[in-house]
Amino acid sequence: MKVKLFILAMLIFPTLQAQKIKSAGKWMGEGEFLNQPILLGDDDAMETVLKAIEAYNAGNSELELSYYSDEYKKKNGAFTKEWHETTTKLNMKPWVMFPIRIKGDDRTQVLSWSVEEREWKNGSKQKQNLMEIFVVNKSGEISGFNQWRRNYPDNEFGLATGGKFFGKTKSEYTGRKLVFSNRGETEIIEKFIKAYNKKDSKTCKTFFIDGAIVEGSDGSSTAFTHEMWNSYFDSYSEILWNPYDIVPLKIYNTDPASGVSVQGRETRTLKNGDVWDKEIVDYFYFNLDGKINRVVQYERSLNK
Repeated sequence: MKVKLFILAMLIFPTLQAQKIKSAGKWMGEGEFLNQPILLGDDDAMETVLKAIEAYNAGNSELELSYYSDEYKKKNGAFTKEWHETTTKLNMKPWVMFPIRIKGDDRTQVLSWSVEEREWKNGSKQKQNLMEIFVVNKSGEISGFNQWRRNYPDNEFGLATGGKFFGKTKSEYTGRKLVFSNRGETEIIEKFIKAYNKKDSKTCKTFFIDGAIVEGSDGSSTAFTHEMWNSYFDSYSEILWNPYDIVPLKIYNTDPASGVSVQGRETRTLKNGDVWDKEIVDYFYFNLDGKINRVVQYERSLNK
């Protein structure tokens, strides 16, 4: 009998303990709710999010937006409609979802983990793991959401790494993937092209180290000093460099030095009337300080 009572007590005790748990964790972000505990939220908020997801999967932007606040629709309604107009299939499947509240906050945050498959009208396909936080206000409307995503490794696009580096000679970097670099290289190239077209040598030189190596399409190699920029444009009456694309890359798991490929067309009109008109590919190499220390150029004559 005592054994049975002991077993019964062991079964009941955890249940009683669970009933005493009113909160867990805490909010550690800045603001009025700093260090406030997290409470379980209302399932009604979760049901609202599920209905919005159902409309999202059906491609019904009007129905989807009906679950969002007026302020959200004003800011994001046009984008939501455009998103549905460019896609043919959206299939978000949540596999866990629960609502929480921060003590003192009248909003409910619905945490959702899901897998989403997407197909566009242009034929592109994508599959992602998603972690999202939908914020539901006290009126029961979704007022905003944040999203974190991880692409499946067999996606057709959108991966964090890709391609492969070989190098002119074999090295420790041979075989590594490439990643986009984001240290302001694109903006620097845009500013450089703008100054170049204006024949502004004073600004052009600021993007380069003094003595940057310039390897021309004719096989030449020149240590281009800042002083040489002062007379670079003297023989030209007009220059027009029109870029097609700017692509900043670096080798995965190396220092921040990067290389930027720029494809485009450049037309140089000399003061004697001659015109140099080519499609070109330039590779700009940025050092650790974000300055260009090397340029390699290839050219293609235009069809006559």
